[in-house]
Amino acid sequence: MIHPFLAIEPTGDPLRFRLPVTADLCVGRKDHIFLFGGAGLATAVACARHVAGRELIWATAQYLSYARPGSLIEADVRLPVQGRNITQAVITLHCGEEVIISATAALGEREGHPSAQWFDLPQVPAPDQCEVWAPWDHEGEGTLLQRLEKRIAPDSIALRPRDGAVDPSGRMQMWLRTREDLPVDAAVLALMGDFVPTGAGVSLGLDGGGNSLDNTLRLHSVVPTRWVLCDIQMSAAGRGFAHGHLRLFAEDGTLMATASQSLVLRYRKSG
Repeated sequence: MIHPFLAIEPTGDPLRFRLPVTADLCVGRKDHIFLFGGAGLATAVACARHVAGRELIWATAQYLSYARPGSLIEADVRLPVQGRNITQAVITLHCGEEVIISATAALGEREGHPSAQWFDLPQVPAPDQCEVWAPWDHEGEGTLLQRLEKRIAPDSIALRPRDGAVDPSGRMQMWLRTREDLPVDAAVLALMGDFVPTGAGVSLGLDGGGNSLDNTLRLHSVVPTRWVLCDIQMSAAGRGFAHGHLRLFAEDGTLMATASQSLVLRYRKSG
C-alpha cells in the first residue's frame, strides 16, 4: 500500500501509479463534484516519497484541470536530481492526455543541524472543547469532507453570519482529523493544507470560498498527533482572487508544516 488514506495503485512501471477518482476524494456541489486539490497534492507527495525513499522538504502543485468521480488518474514521477542529501522530483497527474496537476517537490534529510520554531500554537481550546463544524457535509453524500472531522472554537468567526462583513483579522483556526484516525504524515498534511479557501469565505463574510490555483506545502517536523490545528491567515483579496497561508500544528504545539495558496473566489451572491 502506497498510502492508507489514498487508494494509490502501483503499476508495472516503478515510476507510474494509478489513483481511481472516487467520491470520497472529491468535494463540491452534488452537480459539480471533483477531486479535492489537496488530495491531488497528497497523491503527488505520497508517490514522490515512495519513489525517492526520503522525507518531504517541500512540494508545490499547480491545479490545471478537474478530475471527476469515475475517472482514473495516472501519476508519473521523475527524479531529475538525486543528490547526497536532497532529491528533486517532478510529478505529473493526468487523465489520459489531460494534465490535471503539475507538481514539483524536494525530499531529503540533513542531520546535525539546529532546529527551532518561531510560531507558537494559537490560544485555541482543545478539540474536545470545540464544536463540531460541518458546513459542507450536506453538499455531497460520501465525499471527502465527510472523511474529515472538523471542530472550531465556540467564539470562532466561522460561526458568524455570512452577511458580507469583512473580518479585520482575516484569521481563523480549525481542528482537523481523519475519521479513520490514520497517522499524520506529509501526505495527510498536504491534504489539510488545502483549506485556505475556507478562510477566504469566512474572512470575507461570504457563503463560499474558492477554487485553488496552487498549493505549496513546506514540511518542518511530523510528530504523533491525533488532531491537526489549521491556523488560517488570509493576506489579501482583490480582482476576484485571494491569497493566504496556514500553519499546521500538532496538539503538543509542534509546528509541523506551513502551506500557502492563491485561489479564484467563488461564492453564492445574496439576493
